[in-house]
Amino acid sequence: MGDAEIKASQWRLVEVGRVVLFTVGPFKDRLATIVEIIDHKRILVDGPSSKEKSIVPRHAAPLSNVTLTPIVISKLPRGAGNGAVRKAWEKAEVEKKWDQSAWAKKREQTLRRRQLTDFERFKVMKLRKQVRYEVRKTFAKVRSTEKEKE
Repeated sequence: MGDAEIKASQWRLVEVGRVVLFTVGPFKDRLATIVEIIDHKRILVDGPSSKEKSIVPRHAAPLSNVTLTPIVISKLPRGAGNGAVRKAWEKAEVEKKWDQSAWAKKREQTLRRRQLTDFERFKVMKLRKQVRYEVRKTFAKVRSTEKEKE
């Protein structure tokens, strides 16, 4: 018989050890991990962060309040205790992975942009215009040298 290639799906599955990001509620913008799946709408989460403001206490959360991230803590046993979750969290370097992800960087940039004053937004606009001018100038120089070669 022929060899069959078995490929895992690229979907983010609700699974024990999956890191989630809270989108609403009192823990908005905080990370936690799924410790147990209660039913098809609720999960038990625990977020042992190293930052005091980012800690998420162990509680049941509806899936509608969280977004699944691509980060998974592998081999986390179901219903693991607080200490085991904290050790696995630190071993997997979840916060470091999250901070390096494009998703986190984009969220941070949007938050920073949202907090700009009117004058700061004006300065950003002027700087972007300067950059655009320099880029167009170099492209024009390249195009003119290409035309001279022809």
